[in-house]
Amino acid sequence: MPHDLEIIFRLVLASILGGFIGLEREIHGREAGVRTYLLVSLGSALIMVISEYLFFKYGGKIPGDIFKVDPGRIAAQAITGIGFLGAGVIIRYKDSIRGLTTAACMWVVCAIGLAIGSGYYLFGSVTAAITILSLIGLKIFEKRLTKDWYREMVIVSKDLEGQFDRIQKIIDKYNFKIISFGLRKDLEKKEMTVNFRLRLHTVHPSRDLFQEVFEMEGVKRVDLR
Repeated sequence: MPHDLEIIFRLVLASILGGFIGLEREIHGREAGVRTYLLVSLGSALIMVISEYLFFKYGGKIPGDIFKVDPGRIAAQAITGIGFLGAGVIIRYKDSIRGLTTAACMWVVCAIGLAIGSGYYLFGSVTAAITILSLIGLKIFEKRLTKDWYREMVIVSKDLEGQFDRIQKIIDKYNFKIISFGLRKDLEKKEMTVNFRLRLHTVHPSRDLFQEVFEMEGVKRVDLR
């Protein structure tokens, strides 16, 4: 069984590595930050230490020689349990999902804590370094990739003849792909509400599109969701 100072070193190192990853997430305004990651890593390390302690304490068997003590059993439950915590940071916002990377990081931090708790300092440290580098480096790489973004454009206008076609021509002018659309009319107010599902190549569409649509005759409101 490791010495008390060895165990304390494992707990401290696991806390530091988990805190570093949490710092990157907190800088980018994510739901789980330094404290959350630090506690996950620290708790995981302690779980692993306890698992080893039970194994050494009973010499591989519990009193009675009936069942063997498996030091990986408690650790396996930690991996399963972290899934519930990770699910709590995943948020569905309109048509997008946020928090998947944060949840994945929490799962990795749990593994790092277990590795440090087992005394595998090199493996845990390398994993933490790769995690931090991937979060920072791949973010820069992803910004250079061309992605498709899906947004919904809602336009409220007077029910004028040919208004729908004129709006559609303006959208086509800016090379936005119309995936689907919907049209609803209010006969009492003589208004029409048009919903366009658009595919864009940038998360921030040109303001000229909104300006041109808003300046159309009869248009009352233009929203992008």
